[in-house]
Amino acid sequence: MAATSQPSATLAALEVLRRGGNAVDAAITAAAVLCVAEPYATGIGGDAFAIVYADGKVHALDGAGPAPLQAPTLPVPVAGANSSVVPGAVSGWEVLSNRFGRWGLDSCLTAAIDIATNGVAAGMHCSNTWRHSKRAPEEFGRPPAVGEVFQLPELARSLRTIAEGGAGAFYRGDIARSIADVTWLDEADLADYAGAQWVTPMKARYRGIDVLELPPPTQGIAALQGLALLDKLEPTLVNTVRCVSLALEDAFASTRDGADVRHLLEEDYLCGRLAANIRLQPEMAGGTTYLCVVDDDGMAVSFIQSLFEGFGSGVVAPKTGILMNNRAKCFSIEGEVVPGRRPYHTIIPGMLMEGDELRGPFGVMGGYIQAQAHIQLVSALIDDGLDPQAALDRARFRTDTGTVQLEEGLWDRAEELEVEGFRTMLDKNRGNFGGGQAIMIDNGRILGGSDPRKDGFAAGF
Repeated sequence: MAATSQPSATLAALEVLRRGGNAVDAAITAAAVLCVAEPYATGIGGDAFAIVYADGKVHALDGAGPAPLQAPTLPVPVAGANSSVVPGAVSGWEVLSNRFGRWGLDSCLTAAIDIATNGVAAGMHCSNTWRHSKRAPEEFGRPPAVGEVFQLPELARSLRTIAEGGAGAFYRGDIARSIADVTWLDEADLADYAGAQWVTPMKARYRGIDVLELPPPTQGIAALQGLALLDKLEPTLVNTVRCVSLALEDAFASTRDGADVRHLLEEDYLCGRLAANIRLQPEMAGGTTYLCVVDDDGMAVSFIQSLFEGFGSGVVAPKTGILMNNRAKCFSIEGEVVPGRRPYHTIIPGMLMEGDELRGPFGVMGGYIQAQAHIQLVSALIDDGLDPQAALDRARFRTDTGTVQLEEGLWDRAEELEVEGFRTMLDKNRGNFGGGQAIMIDNGRILGGSDPRKDGFAAGF
């Protein structure tokens, strides 16, 4: 089974599985296709993280790159040439493929090269986001109407170059020079990038189920701490908002590149936090793609990839079709850009385990809402026993500076929060509440779901 945010990516992943590829081959294929079919949300100018369940063990991949080693002292950049960190996605693809794939990276890029060359139809959410974006690059052409076919031929050439030369063809040579020409990154920043790394995932237990997330610099700890706090309470709306808010406050204060945040999950600390006053943290939107795949050998991949905000920096490396990320904006958590270091990362893939048994991969995209949505999704799956589609369909809340924003479906519950002192806002824009995918294993059944807030679907055979 595969679940992605675009039909073309789900279909491409299924085709890989039908032809004998495994879950990693299918996930890389889908990730590359999403770089074409959902170009505002992801691309090879961005970053990627993954959790892989294979041969009874869980492995975590960190594909995040640093700010320039010689980054100048400037206000934290929002977009433009000075907002990009070294892209880690291409290295992540190669490292993932080399360790677990059957096909090789070149074969996994074939579908993306094909649709970038010959075209792909724009989904409703893709079209609407593109048309309303102030950062959509001229190099990508005019925004397509819903169902209209668009091509990205320069991106096709870059993908072909990577297929032929591997990740090295991205971090050195013509592509690297082109990136250096239009960003504050120089060729040495790209050539000296250590590449994606295997790391030890963090975990917390929720109602007897282990929830796995990536360590810093991602905000995975926020999801884990929020669930660890909620595990001590009844999973009411008010309690969930409290736990989310406390966890986000701690994550913003503690999560840094290389930070040890294990103390945030210690029993004494958790009990003390439940007695604390709440401060609702500021939110930032994000444009990201999440996908998951499970194959017939039981391998599972939870994969997330991003440019950060919609259309990232807005800067395209000349003649490459590569749109660069604006991940350096996340240094706002620290108040300044830290040269050679990685910023706070919003994107987090998740995995559920019961002992040594796989329960399934899951994830939700959407900037800082991701940790909040992980907590709500896991609670829906475990506390309420919902199947993945029903859990993803459920209305969400999002905490933001001073308010709890409620998606339609929770509007009639605003009073529950207001009597506890929360200020609420009824939000009509479903796009503000992320979009996720999940595949769960239940007594031999494979159950998948794909968020209706995005264009994709889950399918299997």
